[in-house]
Amino acid sequence: MNDTHNINNNNNNNKNTAETMVQQQEVEGVDHQLQTLEKDHLKESRKRIKWWLFLINCVLATTGTVGGPLTIRLYYQHGGSRRWLPTWLQTAGFPFLLIPCIILYVRNRSNQTNNQQASTFYLRPKLLIFSAVIGLVIGVDNFMYSSGLSYIPLSTSSILFSTQLAFTAIFALILVKQKFTPYSINAVLLMTLGAILLGLRKGGDRPPNVNDAQYLTGFFLTLGGAALLGIYLPLIELAYVKGGQEINFSIVTQVQIVTSLSATIFSSIGMLINHDFQAIPKEAKEFGLGEVKYYMVLVACAIMFQLLIVGSLGVIFCSSSLLCGIITTSMIPVTEIFSAILFKEKFNGEKGLSLILCLWGVTSYFYGVYRMSKKNIKNNKTESSPDSSPPLCDIVSLEDGCLSSPSKNTTVLTPGPKNSY
Repeated sequence: MNDTHNINNNNNNNKNTAETMVQQQEVEGVDHQLQTLEKDHLKESRKRIKWWLFLINCVLATTGTVGGPLTIRLYYQHGGSRRWLPTWLQTAGFPFLLIPCIILYVRNRSNQTNNQQASTFYLRPKLLIFSAVIGLVIGVDNFMYSSGLSYIPLSTSSILFSTQLAFTAIFALILVKQKFTPYSINAVLLMTLGAILLGLRKGGDRPPNVNDAQYLTGFFLTLGGAALLGIYLPLIELAYVKGGQEINFSIVTQVQIVTSLSATIFSSIGMLINHDFQAIPKEAKEFGLGEVKYYMVLVACAIMFQLLIVGSLGVIFCSSSLLCGIITTSMIPVTEIFSAILFKEKFNGEKGLSLILCLWGVTSYFYGVYRMSKKNIKNNKTESSPDSSPPLCDIVSLEDGCLSSPSKNTTVLTPGPKNSY
């Protein structure tokens, strides 16, 4: 009798245990479904936020790309004569970059320990020094660009500056051993022809009170500035490789801050030597649009170039450096239109042909980069080649706001002061 009672109790216990396990599995299944739904909802929300962030940064980048050169030309058009002042304005607004840097710092601090934060967030001394030296190159480039724009029309300057992609291909071959491709060779030839065509037409689009010698000076200063900007990207790539530090978006932002700070210090020294700070009040009183609008133009100039830098970083954050380059370069025709409307600049047949040649070269260059990027991605899936060189302006997609560290097949780029892709 007792044995039968014990058996019944055991059966009831086993039944209760089985029911409990089933209930627990059901609860766990429901919890898993809820967690999956929450993750999907969070993922969709992030996608929507990233999409809007991408659009906002596209607007910032395009506004800065067109507005920056327009404000400098407006300054010269109405009586501005300083060379170092516009140079200084192109990078003096760099404290705006501290905003995204602080946001990244707070986010990084909440996700990592102090030791991890110190090793992954802050620039190491070697990369810091590289960035400061590159900033001096940017300072010289900005001075050449500003000086050139005082002698030649904005429409001509924009076309000439697009040739920096040709110089990028040449210096990439020298500095980082990146081989020429049929697309990069085609881009170099087309942009060279476009520049030569503009140079031959030196008498047809001179601004008022500019002679042939001054026009040629502006022409070669702008072309030299394009060459310096062309060496900027290979130098940045070299700094990332030699810096010995994993590259993420916070590092890219800090590199941009250091280069801008270094360029600003360089141009500030130039302004002090040339007494530009003391000359500002006098120049403001003699400005063609009035004293108040003079200061408005200067402030607008500083803001526009920072919009370009912040917007470019944001586009890279949301998408890729290649897309950022295409967006900024596609604004060249827009700049041409605004310069013709606002400054009554002539747009003759030679200039139109030169623009077509340069845009053709830009398209060829970016298509070659796209093909090379796809090839590198395919190779990475099979076997990585230790001798392969990374293409400049490689596609660098970002997930959760973090760039992959630079490898043999990856290049991380930061935006320069003008059309720098």
